[in-house]
Amino acid sequence: MTSEVPGACLCGAVRFTVALPTLVCVHCHCSMCRRNHGAAYVTWFSVTPSHVSLQRGGDELVVFQSSEHGTRSFCKRCGTSLFCRNDTHPDRVDIPLTAMDGPIDREPQLHVFFDSGAEWTALGDELPRLGGKTGVEPLPKPKGE
Repeated sequence: MTSEVPGACLCGAVRFTVALPTLVCVHCHCSMCRRNHGAAYVTWFSVTPSHVSLQRGGDELVVFQSSEHGTRSFCKRCGTSLFCRNDTHPDRVDIPLTAMDGPIDREPQLHVFFDSGAEWTALGDELPRLGGKTGVEPLPKPKGE
């Protein structure tokens, strides 16, 4: 596997590379991710900020203060969400896996904010499902499991 993976927005105006290794890869079911991406959940991976290198399009990035503790950056041309930063984890940048042009060094490992997800979503995996106030607390097993 390569030590760097290229990524881009939908229109290609913003291009970047991510140096491996990644820190984690998760499926996030929080309401902000669902709204931002128009999907039942978003698959993010995290790296340290120094592992992200902007190749072009820095002037095309818009930073949106999405909450009192975080920002989301997107391409102003096509609207692709690219980078998420959270003050509670200043040592990492979250990047949607779909923005990458190749594989990273890990598969998704778990579901976070699972209990606040879309009720109409059926999952077919056995990954751990976390939730609660922080989004990463163990959840009780559903009845019958």
